[in-house]
Amino acid sequence: MRVIVATSNTGKLLEFRQALEPLGWELLGVAPFGVTMPMEDGMTYEENSLIKAAGICHATRTAAIADDSGLEVEALNGAPGIYSARFGSLHSDLERNLYLLDLLRDAPLPRKAKFVSVVTLAFPDGHVESYRGEVEGELLEGPRGSGGFGYDALFLIPSLDKTFAELSTEEKHSISHRGRALEQLLHAHSSGALKASAS
Repeated sequence: MRVIVATSNTGKLLEFRQALEPLGWELLGVAPFGVTMPMEDGMTYEENSLIKAAGICHATRTAAIADDSGLEVEALNGAPGIYSARFGSLHSDLERNLYLLDLLRDAPLPRKAKFVSVVTLAFPDGHVESYRGEVEGELLEGPRGSGGFGYDALFLIPSLDKTFAELSTEEKHSISHRGRALEQLLHAHSSGALKASAS
């Protein structure tokens, strides 16, 4: 089955391909289709994930999958949340990380936080599936690790004493918010019974 991954983030595309490899689906990036990503104007992860998946599915008449994810920081009353990718109207991961650290400069340790991801799979016949994953951790006072993207280098898993940026791909898949959501999708489709309308 061909499925378009509705993201321009190459790191996310790689994670989707690796996590869903057992299904044998052909996961394609959105760029070759020449479609514009829908505006994420929802008020929840579920709404934004659906907007992207359903929008790309409608534009291409091909099954599409998307996620909306965010970092929720306890000391910031859950911010940046759904605005994580455009936090402070900044455009790079480095800028957003520095901005977040500046806001937390006087916050007491440990700086509790969690990552949330909602993955939505949309089919041309209108059928939609959504899966939610969460993982709790703490934010460091500076980045550690060279892998991952977004806020991964700041997000520590205390039980492992590693940030997301220090984990191998397999380790990250097994515990991350997106990995947990994708695991639910994988389990739901692991029987091999695919919808005829989406093949």
